[in-house]
Formats: sequence, structure tokens, C-alpha cells
Amino acid sequence: MVFKNTLENVRADGRHLLTELESKEVLRVAGIPVVDSYSSRSKAEAIRVARSIGFPVVLKILSKDVLHKSDVGGVAVGIKNLRQVGESYDSIMSSVTRNNPEADIQGVSVQRMADPGVEVIIGASTDPQFGHVIMFGMGGTLVEILQDVSLRLVPLTPRDAREMVREIKSFQLLQGYRGTEPSDVSKLEEAILNLSGFLELHPEIREVDMNPVFCYPKGILAVDARIIIN
Repeated sequence: MVFKNTLENVRADGRHLLTELESKEVLRVAGIPVVDSYSSRSKAEAIRVARSIGFPVVLKILSKDVLHKSDVGGVAVGIKNLRQVGESYDSIMSSVTRNNPEADIQGVSVQRMADPGVEVIIGASTDPQFGHVIMFGMGGTLVEILQDVSLRLVPLTPRDAREMVREIKSFQLLQGYRGTEPSDVSKLEEAILNLSGFLELHPEIREVDMNPVFCYPKGILAVDARIIIN
């Protein structure tokens, strides 16, 4: 029902890109852990939300016209107090307006800054011939440079998910590196399988991008998400 309502809203607006908040809500329904994010349409509201959830926080631009938020200065991380919330809000609005003057801006999302973990990417795209393809690999800002990913066609089996996680070159980072604890690989496999099942039910989804997903010794958490529909 959540995705159906979101889909109706998106199509009514004549758009294909779900906002970050919409994308996270859909992924939460799909069974994938996501960080809680809150919409703020003004600086005062952003300050109020930040005070409520506690510091440090992250602010991100909310706009159906901004695909890559960081590229237009639409993200502020590590915000430690209310004064910085107001300054970051103004800076984001100024930067996005300058870099994308035609963008329809709905405000910002405010989220508690997640504890750092091993960063991976989980995503999906649509092949014209074969349908949905799921991708897994090391995430963060270097994903396009490293290109350390594995791919599988939907639907996936538990064996597929297990192999995907283990066949990337950087799997050792998930096993524990220089004294760090191993990541919860079973939760990664579960998230990949949940995404596969959700895509089977919703062929109208064209792309999914969760980057980064933080991996911890217990559990995982998607801190950014984007969904594009047909």
C-alpha cells in the first residue's frame, strides 16, 4: 500500500524520481533497514527536527529535480549544533539554487548521522532484454573508480546472494581488517534477497541505488537511497 500510494503521487506529479524520503519509505517496506529521515520545509523546522533527534545530524536537499545531491552542494554532514543547522540550511539552499536554478526545492531532509561502518552499495537497474539486474559492491564515493561489483539477474536465490557478497575483490574488508570486527554478512544477503523479491512484485521500478549502506558487526543500515520508476 505504501508503494502504491507513493507511485500514485509520483505519477500525478509527472516525475520518475522518488525523493530520498519516499525511496527510504519504500525500501523499509521491502524489508531493508534505512536511517530515519525527516522532511523540513524551512530553516526553523530543520532546527526543530535536529533538536528533537539529537546531534550530530546530516542535512540533504529535497528536490525531485536533483539526482546527485553532492554534486550541487546539497549535502551537509557532521552538523553538531543548532547554529550549524541554520548555517548549513542556508548554504545548501544557496548552492543548489546557484547550480540548478530550475530545481523545484521542497526543503531538506534531516537525519541523525549514522555511526561509520564498512560502506557498500546495493542497487538495481533494468536491462531491456533480461529485466532487473541487482548489483552489489564496495560503496561510498569511490564506487565508480573501483568498479568492484557483482551482478545477478532477478529472481535471486539465497545461494546467489551469498555468492554475490563473496565474489567481490574487497570481501576481506567485510571479514574484518586489521583488528576490525567482521561485518554482518548475513544481513547483507537478507537485504539483497528482499530487494530481489520486491522487484519481482514491482516491475515498474527502473532503478534502485542505496549508497552507502553501512555494515556493522550486527546489522546494516542504508543511509542514502534513490529509486527511479518507469
